[in-house]
Amino acid sequence: METQLSDFEQNMRRELDAFMKPTKTSENPAPEIKPTAKPDSSAAYKTGHIVKLAVRTKQLEMDTVFEYVSSSISKLEARMEAERAAKKAGYPIIGYVIDTQRL
Repeated sequence: METQLSDFEQNMRRELDAFMKPTKTSENPAPEIKPTAKPDSSAAYKTGHIVKLAVRTKQLEMDTVFEYVSSSISKLEARMEAERAAKKAGYPIIGYVIDTQRL
């Protein structure tokens, strides 16, 4: 029984150490601003929206700001494009929309 308990304690300690291992975002608590993704079709005149999303790569990670420029005039379509671009950029978890601005 004692060996099982010590094995369990060692296993839990390893898992806690792996979880608490510092990552890039935990060293810098301020949210990072990622480069703006370019829309597919570049228009000569300014139309569309700038969408800022709070995104994460892991479940218990600090939020990172992802900014996307959409040429769509619809807010909903711009948000959907931004979410697709964030997932394509490697952010599987999208928390919420921080801001949406018209161009």
